[in-house]
Amino acid sequence: MAQLDAFFKMLKDTGASDLHLSSGCQPMLRLNGRLERIKYKVLENEELKTLLYEIAPQRLLAVFEETGDLDFAYAAPGLGRLRCNYFRQERGVAAAFRAIPETVPTLADLGLPDILGELAMRPKGLVLVTGPTGSGKSTTLAAMIRHALEARRDHIITVEDPIEFLHASAGCLINQREVGRDTRSFAAALRGALREDPDIILVGEMRDLETIELALEAAETGHLVLSTLHTVSAAKTIDRVIDVFPGDRQAQIRSALSESLTAVISQTLLRRADAPGRVMAMELLLANTAVRNLIRENKIFQINSVLETAKAQGMRTLDDSLLELLAAGRIEPADALRNAVNKTRFEGLVPAPAASA
Repeated sequence: MAQLDAFFKMLKDTGASDLHLSSGCQPMLRLNGRLERIKYKVLENEELKTLLYEIAPQRLLAVFEETGDLDFAYAAPGLGRLRCNYFRQERGVAAAFRAIPETVPTLADLGLPDILGELAMRPKGLVLVTGPTGSGKSTTLAAMIRHALEARRDHIITVEDPIEFLHASAGCLINQREVGRDTRSFAAALRGALREDPDIILVGEMRDLETIELALEAAETGHLVLSTLHTVSAAKTIDRVIDVFPGDRQAQIRSALSESLTAVISQTLLRRADAPGRVMAMELLLANTAVRNLIRENKIFQINSVLETAKAQGMRTLDDSLLELLAAGRIEPADALRNAVNKTRFEGLVPAPAASA
């Protein structure tokens, strides 16, 4: 049993989402979105390095020594899987560990709208799940893949860095590939996937031009492609995909994206006001004729107007999602205001600060 497993047990027992270990600091847990110190001694660099090196795959330690960065997954005996990130900083080594639920959640478990299940059943297209780090993007995608596994009879290929949720083949055949272990890069795996008879391709993250271009090609050629981006709204997601490309190619990419895009799911997690834990606020853009025309004509700034007027089709703005959570008493008014796009809709709902005596 690795010495770090004691920290991982504490992570599981407390229900925290993340564990942070940093040279020169006490260990910390992220509970309900906030970091809390563990009553433990300050970890010095050499001591922490010994703890971290005990669980890292030997083949990856040379990579960490050379680059100062490392990502991998670790299965703690009896405690489940963790996504591990090592990095160097001014005081020495540091690490962040994210707990991965042992059971892949369903869309219903997460309280996600039924339309996400419908998106997982589409024969082709590009579905992007976006949001800041720690907003539950991987969990949403895992639930969509679970839905497809149970309801379809197809071949699913995932390309991840590292593999987080482990899926079992049900109605579908699923092959999960890890960058660095099973393939050289996202782009290399995507090029190979097009020859491997997939129906659904999950790309853990669209990090660069080549990966984005190959994902668009896969979506255009009759595959359902699911992926993530670190963007905070549907409109900014579309801008980000286009802006990755040189100016002389952007018109071509706008045309390709207008044809292949199916949906953008932008999500963020907020602290619950009514119970421990966090709750998701979501913006959902579905690529209808109006959206496709706006992308093609480079009028992305008008996307928010479509979101406002197409609610009957299942679309929703982030602000509407926040207002629903606020009305249900699930989030605090101040948190709603902080995350809102149109803050004037919320200002009257947030109590003014008390005047000082």
